[in-house]
Amino acid sequence: MPFAVVTDSTAYLPEGFADRHAVRVVPLFVHIDDRAGRDGIDIGPIELATALQERRTVTTSRPSPAEFAAEYRRLLDAGADGVLSIHLSRELSGTWESARLAAAEVGPDVVRVVDSRTTVMGLGFAALRAAAVAAEGASGAEVEAAAVEAAENTKCFFVVETMEYLRRGGRIGAAAAFLGTALAVKPLLHVHNGQIVPLEKVRTTSRALSRLVDLAVDAAGDTPVQLAVHHLAAPDRAAELANRLDERIRRSAGCVVSELGAVIGAHTGPGVLGVIVCPSR
Repeated sequence: MPFAVVTDSTAYLPEGFADRHAVRVVPLFVHIDDRAGRDGIDIGPIELATALQERRTVTTSRPSPAEFAAEYRRLLDAGADGVLSIHLSRELSGTWESARLAAAEVGPDVVRVVDSRTTVMGLGFAALRAAAVAAEGASGAEVEAAAVEAAENTKCFFVVETMEYLRRGGRIGAAAAFLGTALAVKPLLHVHNGQIVPLEKVRTTSRALSRLVDLAVDAAGDTPVQLAVHHLAAPDRAAELANRLDERIRRSAGCVVSELGAVIGAHTGPGVLGVIVCPSR
C-alpha cells in the first residue's frame, strides 16, 4: 500500500473525489445551538444555511488528537508505508495542532503533518496532488513536497454577502468587518499567508462575479490549471461563475463545483462564492 493521504472536511472535495483518489477525510464538528454533528456527515449545507438565516447559534470545533491517531493507526495497520496528513491553515483552526499531537503519539517517523496555509479546494487540490504522487510509489518526502508545492501556488478568492459571519468567528478583524458593512459593499477577500484578508470592495453582485473571473484569469496566466468554484446556498450563481471561467480560461481540465460545508460556511454565510486556481502538475 502506498503512502496514505489524510485531510479534513474543510477541503470540501466534490462528491466521490475522496474515494476515487484514496484520500481519507477526518471531519470537523459543527454545533447548532445545543446540537453537535460532523461536518458534511451529520450537518450539511442546507441545514447550516437555514440555521444561519434563522440567526441560531452556530460554532465549530476541531477533531481531537485521538480521532486523528485512530485514523493513522487504521491506515498503518492496513499496510500503508506512512501517512501524509494535510490540513487547513493553523491561522484558521486548531485542526493542524490536533493532527500534530496525534502524529507525535503514533510516530513522527511514519506520520508527516502539513499546514497547507489555505483551505477549501486550495487544501483539496493539495491533498489530491499528494495522493496522485503517492499512487506512483513516491517516498514520504516526495508526497509531502507535492502537497506543499500545490498549496503554496494555489490562489483562493471569494466574495461574501456580509463580513458579519467572519467577524463573529474571529476570522477577520472587527475594523475590516465594520468597513465592509458600513459601505454596503460586496467584500472580495483572499487567503494570504494562511489568513483570510480583504482584497477589494465592489458595489454589486454582478461586479463581484466579474471580478472573481478576472482575478482567476490573472492567476491562471498561460499555464494549465485546475479550477474549483465553491458556494453556499447559491447554486445558480455558482454555475454561472463556473461557465464564465470555462469560457475565459482555456488551459484547464474543467471547473469542479462544490457547496461549502458547515464549518467554512458558518464563517462565510449564505451567498458566498469562491474561486480556487491551482497550477496543474
